[in-house]
Amino acid sequence: MATVGCAGILVADNFCGPMAALPNPGELLAVDDIPMHVGGCAANVAIDLVRQGIAAEITGCLGRDASAESLLTILRGADVGCSRIVRSHSLPTSKTVALLVAGEDRRYIHAFGANAAFSVRDIDAEWAVALKVFYVGGLFAMPAINIEELATLLEACRRAGVITVVDVVVPQEFDMSAALNRILPHIDYFLPNDDEARVFTGVSEPFEQIAALQARGANTVIVTCGAAGCFASGGRRRWQSGVYHFEIVDPSGSGDAFAAGVINGIVRGWDLPAMLRYGGALGASAVRAVGTTTGVLGSDEADALIAANPLEVREV
Repeated sequence: MATVGCAGILVADNFCGPMAALPNPGELLAVDDIPMHVGGCAANVAIDLVRQGIAAEITGCLGRDASAESLLTILRGADVGCSRIVRSHSLPTSKTVALLVAGEDRRYIHAFGANAAFSVRDIDAEWAVALKVFYVGGLFAMPAINIEELATLLEACRRAGVITVVDVVVPQEFDMSAALNRILPHIDYFLPNDDEARVFTGVSEPFEQIAALQARGANTVIVTCGAAGCFASGGRRRWQSGVYHFEIVDPSGSGDAFAAGVINGIVRGWDLPAMLRYGGALGASAVRAVGTTTGVLGSDEADALIAANPLEVREV
């Protein structure tokens, strides 16, 4: 039986680079490889959790194509439970092409594919309420997710004592205010980044973002801010954490690794500052290699990093 259930987007990620610069129009740029990795919030978090010694299972939607079979092979090889993944008869597996240019942020080309078909009805409620933690990744990037149905499921998890963790992907030109207001009171840990929180609240300062979200019913909120660390509040107490620094090869998956670190802390009964330290260690380590999970530390490595280099987490 899984300890953590991860519901959300599943993606076949194809990585080009790192390269010194994008090719000019009509130019051929030769690279050593264009590898495919598992991607998507649900897959990334599940793989990262298994690396911490926590049993994790996925539910999401794949197509019935070669990409789906490749992803399933990788996920099973990582000891992630895959029996609850559903398959679309009409849509292909979601795919992303990531263009990695040295010294620049990532560029993505994305096909929604089967993620567009995944709905709350594809999630076994009896399974969800038997977990220790239920995680939803990529909310608002799955158009078939009905917010009323999700709110009902989150409410059932709370009644059963299951801790819920939700992070989001915010499409352009999409107003999710009403939907967010409906589910925020039923989410135990809400994990937007600062850009997403700005869209939700209209303010830029992280603690102001957190206050605005809590005024709308949010419980514990953690806003990640890249190189600026993260800001968090549970109840009346507020914390700010620093960051670990690794040479950046590919920042893909850093936010999901951070989420896995927070969930690891929830499972192990840690306080919020300890969760932020562990999340910071995993999130920073994700940038070390191409792929969303390739560089993420295992539990022994993360413990050693934190012991040798304690990350500052201060109450403010």
